[in-house]
Amino acid sequence: MLTLSISSRLWEAVDEDWLQCLINESVESLLLIPSGIVQDHWPTSLKEFVLTLKSLVYPREQADLKKVFPNFQPTSLNSVLAQGMNLKKKHEVEVLSAIVSSAASAMRADAVIDVGAGQGYLAQVLAFEHQLSVVAIDACSHHGKVTNARAERIKKHYMAQMRKFGTLLECEEVRAVISIGCCYNLLSEEGFTNAQIQYGFPMSCGVKSVNLSLGKSSRDLACQSAERWKSLGKDAGLHNFELHAFRAAFQMVLHKYFPEVGTSPSIGRQGKALRRKQQRKIIESELQAEESTYSDLPQMACNMDEACSVTHSGESEAVNTSGIRSDVDALFTKMSLHTGSTCERTTSTDKYSLFEKFCQSGLCRLGLKPSDNINFHGIWKGVEPYVSLIGIYWSLRAAFGPLLETLILLDRLLFLQEQGDVLESVMLPIFDPAISPRNVAIIAKKPDAGISSHHSSR
Repeated sequence: MLTLSISSRLWEAVDEDWLQCLINESVESLLLIPSGIVQDHWPTSLKEFVLTLKSLVYPREQADLKKVFPNFQPTSLNSVLAQGMNLKKKHEVEVLSAIVSSAASAMRADAVIDVGAGQGYLAQVLAFEHQLSVVAIDACSHHGKVTNARAERIKKHYMAQMRKFGTLLECEEVRAVISIGCCYNLLSEEGFTNAQIQYGFPMSCGVKSVNLSLGKSSRDLACQSAERWKSLGKDAGLHNFELHAFRAAFQMVLHKYFPEVGTSPSIGRQGKALRRKQQRKIIESELQAEESTYSDLPQMACNMDEACSVTHSGESEAVNTSGIRSDVDALFTKMSLHTGSTCERTTSTDKYSLFEKFCQSGLCRLGLKPSDNINFHGIWKGVEPYVSLIGIYWSLRAAFGPLLETLILLDRLLFLQEQGDVLESVMLPIFDPAISPRNVAIIAKKPDAGISSHHSSR
């Protein structure tokens, strides 16, 4: 999609009056577009577009959970149970564990199964804090080892309260399901994946009947969070737009010189890592920032060369093509530190230098050896005039993200409602969206299971 936005000039499909207006708009205003916030001086048609998208999105304000779940009593996790959790994870586990505990009590459930348990944060809080019998299931065996090691550390503080974990065989029937959506980019879709599997979209007969499809680009876009965009701020927003420009130009390098790779290989979640680095930058002194500038880049380039030499000395077939994360994150952080508090200080020459090293790192990560005949400079010069348009186009595009997520969630809710009287189902935001943007839970239960069902989708 990034490559197409450059080579096909997709922004030319955007109303010219919109572009003329937004080209002079502040970064802060652009970052508010996915949240449905408009400016008075914008063209009427642009305001209607943004506000219409917002009106179709499922509300994200955190529900009054005490009205929905009997005996809902969230507690702040102590340092033992919260070890390894960031603020977002801690908030999610505190809220979700209280909901699961309340639901389990109301339904007199004797076991809880945590599917997609990751490193076991939720499962362990349910077991140690809420005294529930829990089965944690995850497809990654490494997560299982981490979960077990963490549990052993926690046991030292919870020996007297420890209860035996249950097994799947102890669950004679499932009485309720609580599902939190995420990672829509990995969603299987009818017509795009193996016909022998159960598709993740569409699930409902209603959506299937209208032959609606999303495609990879839309599934990726459904992961975009309006709250995250809004919280970026000017400097991080500018860095984010420049990162998209780097990635777009890098994909043009692949398209021209390595067509066998394809136009959209996965090159890592650099945006998320960039935001983390930006937050760290805030607490660093100007001296540290100055000492961490381009003086380190030659050594970094040397390290990239070493990485390539290792890759091409016999490991090319085992190269991890899932991303160019670590080296590129470090490289882009150099740009963040060098520019200080004002991104505009990065000169055209500086950006090209960073772009070239960005590409070299990316090629190495993909198991491709950079060659001398690659015209990095020419490609960057072709992209550079459109960098400001990429930010505008990406902001307008991101405004569809919350709507696409709403569609996916409503499809799942409709699937449950189509089961008739066998199930009661609700959909409601359970987390604070400012902390955890992916905050909507779908809850289904058997009719006598004891959870209030006055919440539902619009």
